Amino acid sequence: MSQGNRVREIRKSLNLTLEKFGKKIGMKKNSISQIENGKNALTEQTIKSICREYNVDYVWLTTGEGDDMFIENDDGIMESIDRIMFGENEFHKNLFKTLVQLKNDDLIALERILDMYIEVKKEQN
Repeated sequence: MSQGNRVREIRKSLNLTLEKFGKKIGMKKNSISQIENGKNALTEQTIKSICREYNVDYVWLTTGEGDDMFIENDDGIMESIDRIMFGENEFHKNLFKTLVQLKNDDLIALERILDMYIEVKKEQN
């Protein structure tokens, strides 16, 4: 399946017209139609816009590889983090501030510690 066909599949699965699909990514319906029909190729900018605006998996759109065309949306997680960061609990805020400063090795070590904790809890039950 071509990239144009994948764009059409995305648009149809979202039940959007050419015009509505294009408007959200700053393109006219004629341009979207030409991409879908293989007359014009997708630019990197257009690919990124589609992925960003419609939560499309970049690899799926560009290569067709992968099982899902869409990626999970993290908006709910971001809203929860915003509530914590604007809240009054300093411990919760400082926990997030600390986590974002951790380097990859630190995160791997933290993951191992949490895995060990989970195993200990399982043994207690």
